[in-house]
Amino acid sequence: MQFLIKVLISALIVAGVATLARRYTIAAALLASLPLTSLLAIIWLYADTRDTGQVVALTYSILWAVIPSLLFFIALPMFLRIFSFVPALLAACAVTIAGYGIYVLVLSRFDIRF
Repeated sequence: MQFLIKVLISALIVAGVATLARRYTIAAALLASLPLTSLLAIIWLYADTRDTGQVVALTYSILWAVIPSLLFFIALPMFLRIFSFVPALLAACAVTIAGYGIYVLVLSRFDIRF
């Protein structure tokens, strides 16, 4: 039951942002730019474990992972000028995945793991 509540709340937020974007793009963008997924994951993790050490570890991992995720928001608008939606989305995802791979390799040279 707890899992279903988590899924429902998470889905409602995503659906709410998508619905809001139809009329109020800026408001939807502001809401989507909030770390809602991270916030929910942190809340769910703490609710399940009551372990702040795990929350700290997750938070630092998220911090390191945010940097290459920005590639998606750079690549998608560029690809949408060239391709239709689905190919542009796939290409932006591919760029992001490649960026993550390169990022992990660079961080590993400095003994940073996330």
